[in-house]
Amino acid sequence: MDNQKEFKPFIPANKIVPEFTATSIILGCLLAVIFGAANAYLGLRVGVTVSASIPAAVISMGVLRVLLKRESILENNLVQTIGSAGESLAAGAIFTLPAMFIWMKDW
Repeated sequence: MDNQKEFKPFIPANKIVPEFTATSIILGCLLAVIFGAANAYLGLRVGVTVSASIPAAVISMGVLRVLLKRESILENNLVQTIGSAGESLAAGAIFTLPAMFIWMKDW
């Protein structure tokens, strides 16, 4: 136990890094709409959905780090989370709404 290295966090507690910014919210919502629409179309057309979590993370890193020159990994995390939530919302809707329409035809 004594020979183990001391844990060193990626972001120290004394460093202030922006996370909840307007840029991260807007970019996350934009990715959520794009991936949600693509997932809804693909799911209704083919019957299969894809996970948008990894593409949202890659695109957010590309936009925030390369284009906007921001180095906050916490902003990237928030954008990826919002984008993934939009994709999940679309997947939930495309699997339940058609079933509700089929039930309504029986009445």
